Amino acid sequence: FKGPAGSLYGAGTGGLVLINNFDNWQPGASLEYVTGSYNLQNIFASSSLGKENNRYHLTYAHNESNGYRVQSRMRRDNFTWQSKLKVSEKEELSGSILVTDMYYQTPGALTLTEYNNNPRAARPAAGGLPSAVDAKASIKQKNIIAGFTNKYKINKHVNNSTTFYGAYSQVKNAAIRNYEKRKEPHFGGRSIFTYKKQIEKTGWQWVAGAEFQRGNFNTQVSDNRNGNPDTLRTNDEIYTKTYNIFVQGDVTVKDEWFVTAGLSLTKTKVSIERLTSFPVTIQSRSYRNELAPRISLLRKMNKDFVLLATVSRGFAPPTIAELLPSTGVISTDLEAEQGWNYEVTARYYLFKRRMQLEATGFYFRLNEALVQRRDLSGADFFVNAGDVKQKGMELHADYTYLPVNRRAIDYLLLRAAFSYNHFRYGSFIRGINDFSGKTVPSVPANTFSLLADVHFNNGIYSQATYYSASRIFLNDANTASANAYHLLGWRLGWKKDLKQRYRLNFYAGADNLLDEKYSLGNDINAAANRFYNAAPRRNYYVGVYFQWRKNLSE
Repeated sequence: FKGPAGSLYGAGTGGLVLINNFDNWQPGASLEYVTGSYNLQNIFASSSLGKENNRYHLTYAHNESNGYRVQSRMRRDNFTWQSKLKVSEKEELSGSILVTDMYYQTPGALTLTEYNNNPRAARPAAGGLPSAVDAKASIKQKNIIAGFTNKYKINKHVNNSTTFYGAYSQVKNAAIRNYEKRKEPHFGGRSIFTYKKQIEKTGWQWVAGAEFQRGNFNTQVSDNRNGNPDTLRTNDEIYTKTYNIFVQGDVTVKDEWFVTAGLSLTKTKVSIERLTSFPVTIQSRSYRNELAPRISLLRKMNKDFVLLATVSRGFAPPTIAELLPSTGVISTDLEAEQGWNYEVTARYYLFKRRMQLEATGFYFRLNEALVQRRDLSGADFFVNAGDVKQKGMELHADYTYLPVNRRAIDYLLLRAAFSYNHFRYGSFIRGINDFSGKTVPSVPANTFSLLADVHFNNGIYSQATYYSASRIFLNDANTASANAYHLLGWRLGWKKDLKQRYRLNFYAGADNLLDEKYSLGNDINAAANRFYNAAPRRNYYVGVYFQWRKNLSE
């Protein structure tokens, strides 16, 4: 989903991605190792066990690097466990666990002069604030999330899917101005009933459900003394509740017309109790949207030409990070974002569907948009920006070449995408500053990407990627910007299947082959013009991958 999808998936003004884990499941195991510039060390191991009706999948990933800049070393370890059990012809259970332990240093943003003089430097000491190195600026974070889903076929027309999850996050953030510790336990659930029926050439589907989430967080902010917590400044208990109910209907007529109509209602309540202020008080805020509808109409003009039109309303209350940002100032006065999105898509297939062309035009009028700001220390806070008018177009094309004899080339894949973004503030006046009509910062006016992937019958393959982005503004006044950049990457490899059970893959590659100097992950609306975070220059890597696969018939 490119726009709001509240008719099925709760509050949100952005897009949505659905991920399926067991679509290409096959028993076996794999191991991959990658090393490269800046002491890059990546290890990925996975194992798939069980049988068709009782599947398990485990993965472990380790990533570490010294980083391109001073004070940018990182390490991350992830472990996942997933399972799917077919209990009967009517019932299926699935579960998953994700555990993450990561540490990464934060070098801080630079001014333009500092960025030009030495882009690899960390933020220096200034204005009575320590440097990123002296503050040992970094983030340590541990997460665990576990959940399970029960799918039950009540009868030939009605199904139910019910999910419960629990999660816990622990964060320690040594920043320039303070040391923040957060504990974030939360849990939730979701249940959906689906009714399907086919009447001659018309298919009907009705979906109705509800979702809830509950959190009980604690955030403590202290002074930072050489990377360790010192005097406690604030201690906050945060309580969150979110409820969402939704309904959606889908109609298919003669496999030519596809109509979707749905709506949802979301309510969120947040309470923040500051234990270091006396007398202790609770600041609360409730956010309740009106019905958020979504209407979509798809028409197959013929087997190769499709038109799609969608109108939807999005609603998103402020997150905890926005209500209680790193400045430590409670911001329950922030309003929820909401707005209407309109989009039209045309899709056309050529050459026996080996080529796909797609064009999408959209207009999203977002009211009370939340905009990030940063103070002199680099701590962030948020303000409502009135309305934002987001207009644009996205073009996409891909082509797959499959030679008839395949004597030399196995296949060739070409893929290109272009986006044009015309994002402008409507009425946005902040104090004595009038930003009305200004370009929304952090969004490039246009981007272009290209992929060329060719595989030869002898096992050699080549993958080339190109990406470019136009300059972006870095503040609401549009007085500072980051330059446009062009990124070229290339990978050359060889892979071989042995006895249908084993696969070997050796490869080497490079990123940023043009050796572009560019800033990425910029600090938007930063005080003292500290906007720039230099990205790595030309860098290289090599990797090896081994896979063992078990035949499903065994």
